[in-house]
Amino acid sequence: MGKARLLVVEDDNDISNMLKIYFSGLGYDVDVSPRGSDALDKTRQVLPHLIVLDIMLPDIDGYEVCRTLRKNTRTSHIPVIFLTQKDERSDKLQGLELGADDYITKPFDIEELKLRVQGAIRRSEREALTDPRSGLPAGRLIEEQLRFTIRQNGWAFMDIRINYFDQFRDVYGFVAGDDVLRFAAMLMGEIVDELGTAGDFIGHAGGDNFVIITREEMASNIRDRLKERFAAEVQTHYNFIDRQQGFILASTPEGQQEKAPLMSLSVGIVTPRQQVFADIREITELAAEVRRQDTPGTTAK
Repeated sequence: MGKARLLVVEDDNDISNMLKIYFSGLGYDVDVSPRGSDALDKTRQVLPHLIVLDIMLPDIDGYEVCRTLRKNTRTSHIPVIFLTQKDERSDKLQGLELGADDYITKPFDIEELKLRVQGAIRRSEREALTDPRSGLPAGRLIEEQLRFTIRQNGWAFMDIRINYFDQFRDVYGFVAGDDVLRFAAMLMGEIVDELGTAGDFIGHAGGDNFVIITREEMASNIRDRLKERFAAEVQTHYNFIDRQQGFILASTPEGQQEKAPLMSLSVGIVTPRQQVFADIREITELAAEVRRQDTPGTTAK
């Protein structure tokens, strides 16, 4: 997997810089926010794998940040560790009631904080809550969101797959492949922010497969914008020669060389207008079939 992303929300520059240097040295990708509102903005732009959150902030307090994260379907799964000078039992209980995963008080032992961060990220991945590469909700969270969605009206489920991703990864390597997955996740977030609603859901079903749950009337516009921008912007992940010729040379299982086009997206959309769904499997199977019909050439799976 790629680097785990940490967001440190702390207005004390000495502490935030120390945490950034320390965790960066351990191989984490660390970002810092001195204000709660900045942290919420950054979280919407790029999902962190975990947030270290101070309670006493200069604008909104850490409790409000945590409450906002938990109310949003796209951020409710992110582990949060409160970091604060407060050590009263009532303060701890308030943080845990809001859905914080852990609580550590200042002055703290940096080794203890490291172990708590590692443990929270491992639990999230072990319980299939997030994909370790994109940081997006995965298996169980996607299923839970679908079970909630099927009881609602006016929804749209989008099954999204990256065409020719396997060939790209075989040629450019796993690190470059993970970069593409993170790029796709970030792009989906930007477009859903632009064309969707705050309650929309984005998930990573595994490998090159993503899902978006949005409103029926918004799905087509999201699909069209997503396919257009992905096709244009994914080209930066290729070298100049491959971009110019419009394909890469990839090996087949038989050891032959074949031309693989540059990556693109296939999208299948399912809505309750099409039929009455009895369970979530019917939704995912129909969406996959619609998505396969949108797949170019011989890449349909």
